[in-house]
Amino acid sequence: MRRVALVTLVVDDYDEAIRFYTEALGFHLAEDTPRPDGSRWVVVEPDVGTTGTGLLLARAKGDDQRARTGDQTGGRVGFFLYTDDFARDHARMTASGVTFLERPRHEPYGTVAVFQDLYGNRWDLLQPAG
Repeated sequence: MRRVALVTLVVDDYDEAIRFYTEALGFHLAEDTPRPDGSRWVVVEPDVGTTGTGLLLARAKGDDQRARTGDQTGGRVGFFLYTDDFARDHARMTASGVTFLERPRHEPYGTVAVFQDLYGNRWDLLQPAG
């Protein structure tokens, strides 16, 4: 085994999730394929050509899944978006309407700020120290 290829993120609507991840966070749409059951296989990734983990945006099915949309990790930061230029990406994301839950802070491991996606999932924007 080489890497974790995809992580599922439960969303309310494919198109609004695609817009948020591509426009506000700057991801690219890697795949959007209709499936026979009416669902779609939607994958977004942070950068073209990277070998990192992509997000499979999966529309919630049923009340149990809908109840978990936006709270897949019980309120903890569950996703970590690394950057090589924190100031640039923080400014771009803020201008795009991304909600940061705190001011940027400098920690021994890097510069970081918690933000939430359009459903309320918590993310770290992180530029590692070094």
